[in-house]
Amino acid sequence: MMNSVCILKGVNFSPPPHSRSDWIGPPDKHSNLRPVIFYVPPEESPLERRLREARQEAQACNQRFWAQQNRAFCQEKEEFIYSRLKAKGLEIRDDTGKKATLNAEEMADFYKDFLSKNFRKHMQYNRCQAHFVSLFEDIKTNFGNIKGVTFKRDWYKRNFTITFLMGQVALVRALRWLRWKKKNVGN
Repeated sequence: MMNSVCILKGVNFSPPPHSRSDWIGPPDKHSNLRPVIFYVPPEESPLERRLREARQEAQACNQRFWAQQNRAFCQEKEEFIYSRLKAKGLEIRDDTGKKATLNAEEMADFYKDFLSKNFRKHMQYNRCQAHFVSLFEDIKTNFGNIKGVTFKRDWYKRNFTITFLMGQVALVRALRWLRWKKKNVGN
C-alpha cells in the first residue's frame, strides 16, 4: 500500500491507493504553486528517502515564500490603487458599483516599486534553505571534494543536491535492474 506524505496543509486531493508515482495537485490558492504528493515505495531506501525529503523541504520553502509574497503583493496593490484613486478624488467603486481601476502606466509604477522594494527579499529567497547546505556538505564528505565547483547561493546548492541525489537514485535503480536481469537471464 502506498504511504504518501503531503507536507502542505489544506491539500485536499489524494492519489488512488494503487498509484506508484508522484501526484501533482491543483494550484494552491495562496502561493499559486501546485503541491506534490510524493510516492513512497514500500521498501524505500535511505538514499531515496533523503531525495524525497529534500524535495519535500524545497516544496515547503517555496510554498511559504510565494504565499507570503503573493499576500504582500495583493495587499500593497490594493493600497496603491486606493491611494491613487483617492488622490484623484475618486472612490473605490464607481456609480454602478463596479470596482475602479488604474491604467497600465499607473500600474507600471506600482510593479516597478514593488519589485525594487522586494529585491532583497527575492535574493534571500535564493538563500532560504540554509539546511540544504549541510546536506550538500554531507554529499561532498561522502563522495570526495567536488573541485572547481563554487556555489554562491543556497538555492543552487539545494537544486544541485536534489539533482545529485536523483542521479544517485537512478544509478542505484539501474544497477539493481541489471543484477535482476542477469540473475533471471541465467536461470
